[in-house]
Amino acid sequence: MNLLAVKSIYKAEMARFFRTIGQSFISPVISTSLYFVVFGAAIGSRIQEVEGVPYGAFIVPGLIMLSVIMQSISNASFGIYFPKFIGTIFELLSAPVNFLEIVLGFVGAAATKALFIGLVILGTAALFVDLTIQHPVAMIAFLVLTCLTFSLMGFIIGIWAKNFEQLQLVPLLIVTPLVFLGGSFYSVTMLPPFWQTVTMFNPVLYLISGFRWAFFGVSDVSIGISLGAIAVFFVICLTIVWWIFKTGWRLRD
Repeated sequence: MNLLAVKSIYKAEMARFFRTIGQSFISPVISTSLYFVVFGAAIGSRIQEVEGVPYGAFIVPGLIMLSVIMQSISNASFGIYFPKFIGTIFELLSAPVNFLEIVLGFVGAAATKALFIGLVILGTAALFVDLTIQHPVAMIAFLVLTCLTFSLMGFIIGIWAKNFEQLQLVPLLIVTPLVFLGGSFYSVTMLPPFWQTVTMFNPVLYLISGFRWAFFGVSDVSIGISLGAIAVFFVICLTIVWWIFKTGWRLRD
């Protein structure tokens, strides 16, 4: 393992993040505050509790997952796409580093950024509602696994994309609707039976449900199924990345 190569890629990606630290810090604080104003105040005044949890607190795990997933994809996809765009990817591919070291550098940096944003949102949410985390170890585990998994997904999107428009295509048209329809701001039990069944085919539901269980001990699906779902998704993304480097798909074109 060439740790120097991993460290170099990681530091270069994190340097880009720290150059815009103000924007990276202020943006999630403002957006989280707006969500609490709209959902917490407007809807929370009509829905007092969901499964015994105050509505304002109930939406916190969904808010964190929404931002973490989008930030993971965005940071990882741009991180690998930009070297492709300016042509420096060929220098990286010809360097004495293997695909695992490249992935660790880019994906590790993207996951770190998303984890930071998630913690900022958690701290902001604590200013609005009383939060008790019943299973802190499980909460951290879900948060880290989500950051890593969707950073891998973003890495794949960045390699697949041929222009900046395509970088936004999958997050906007596929991932964002899945997050909003995955129980971010409501419990699946509140839906009619038919839509409950449909929602069970949404993979994001299992992530949000497991993450919410770590906070409040309530979930729409079994915690074991949630962990299994994110583990399977992680392995699938890692396998796709391995195949991309093995074949050179969209890297040596």
